[in-house]
Amino acid sequence: MPTTTTTTTAVTLADLTRMLRESAGEEEGVDLDGDVLDTPFIELGYDSLALLQVIGQIQREYSLSIPDDAVVDAETPGALLALINAGGPTPA
Repeated sequence: MPTTTTTTTAVTLADLTRMLRESAGEEEGVDLDGDVLDTPFIELGYDSLALLQVIGQIQREYSLSIPDDAVVDAETPGALLALINAGGPTPA
């Protein structure tokens, strides 16, 4: 009997930090395993180009559609995860 696999689209902080490391490395002196949920990406050493790369990777791995302007709207890992896991940008 074939096994059916259910794919989850929830992206976790661990998933996000893994993809940040894979796409752009890790800034010296920054601990992505620490409490970074509300730390601005710029303080973590990631610019908009690095975030676009990560968003592209998330779209491929999770089959999600994320607008490029999510990079502007989501300034922290927590904000980006909320946007991704909500299925898109939230109204202002």
